[in-house]
Amino acid sequence: MPLNNITFRLAWRNLWRQPRRTLLTLGAMVFANTILVCMISLQFGMYGLMIDNTLSMLTGHLQVLAPGYKDDGKIRQSIDNAAALASVLRNDLNRSESNGLEHKDADGDDERVKISVRGKAFALASSEERSFGILVMGVLPEHEPQVSSIPGLIHRGRYLSSGTAQEVVIGSVLARNLQVDLNDEITFIGSGRDGSFAAAVISVVGIIQSGMTDLDRSIAQMPLHLFQETFTMGNGAHEIVIRAPDLSRVEETVNRVQQRLENDSGLKVYDWDQLEPGLKQSIQADLISAWFMYGVLITLVAFSVLNTVLMSVLERTREFGIVMALGLTPGRLGRLVMLETAIMGVLGLVSGILIGAALVGWGGIYGISFPGMDEMGKQFNLPARIYPELTVFQLTLGPSIVFAATLLASSWPALRLYWLEPVQAMRGA
Repeated sequence: MPLNNITFRLAWRNLWRQPRRTLLTLGAMVFANTILVCMISLQFGMYGLMIDNTLSMLTGHLQVLAPGYKDDGKIRQSIDNAAALASVLRNDLNRSESNGLEHKDADGDDERVKISVRGKAFALASSEERSFGILVMGVLPEHEPQVSSIPGLIHRGRYLSSGTAQEVVIGSVLARNLQVDLNDEITFIGSGRDGSFAAAVISVVGIIQSGMTDLDRSIAQMPLHLFQETFTMGNGAHEIVIRAPDLSRVEETVNRVQQRLENDSGLKVYDWDQLEPGLKQSIQADLISAWFMYGVLITLVAFSVLNTVLMSVLERTREFGIVMALGLTPGRLGRLVMLETAIMGVLGLVSGILIGAALVGWGGIYGISFPGMDEMGKQFNLPARIYPELTVFQLTLGPSIVFAATLLASSWPALRLYWLEPVQAMRGA
């Protein structure tokens, strides 16, 4: 039966023969579509917060490493003139192609690529009472806050003041284990890049409390210049840490950095997925469990539609028998039933998307807060609210699947018409 005005009017009339049943089924579809839009948008917003929180600690969006350092992590696998190279990359990547000014987005937010340099070495940290093996990091105090949230997690004292200061910040658990406090001295003993004996006595100026016990137990940060002197690094370092303006521009930034590195330098560029493979795997695992629950919701809606359509078809058995006796084919009747379901599905899809978009838009402006998020945000240097993402993909993904499921559910009642005998149908069989 070709889709024309009469066909549409007939499908619309049939749809409202039982308005209460149709409204209940339509309400279930709208509810499911709204829930899917809100949950998927909130879920992706939480993933963004999860990724940003994890990467902002130490990893960054991408890193430039010496050959083999990612797998071996040996102190001698370092980048020569690392600070100078970072400065070149910083100036080059942030130079506007048009007028040489720093990039700003439409809201005035800073869109610069932020870069810092780190050196890493394992050493024995000793106080008057105890000794523990820890990870010592040399950082640039003026650039580290741009790529890491560690400087914002100072619980007591302050962060490193300058690149030449003889000072260190340590984790809160390490401070407790060593029984040291602010202004106390710690002795670091280790091995330099050339195999020589490395030792330094440095005063504690700040105590970090990240909320992660393993990190607070083993971290110590000192100025990069002091780290290079202590561990005979010369002008070398181990990581050039880069933070892109946002996650969507990481791949672009990787390509730009790779193009600016010397072809014969051997330096490698790794994005966050390569540096933290477990992060993406945990997100994928969460997605699978979430879609299992979404699948249950979609299945329930599909069975509700199946019940509605099947009851509608059974109620009109005698009517179908009469029109088939007059020459109407089962295929045209089946397409009419499918059109009725499609109209109901479109109404549910559009209504669910509009209501879901309004709720997600409100959450994107004002944020969504759960009990305890304010305290958790202060503790982990995170925002106190979650802001759902509002994209066309996230708005349409769930409702589109519901729409497809409703059409699939109505296909069986429509196919039953192919086995319908006109005489038996007119008798009400």
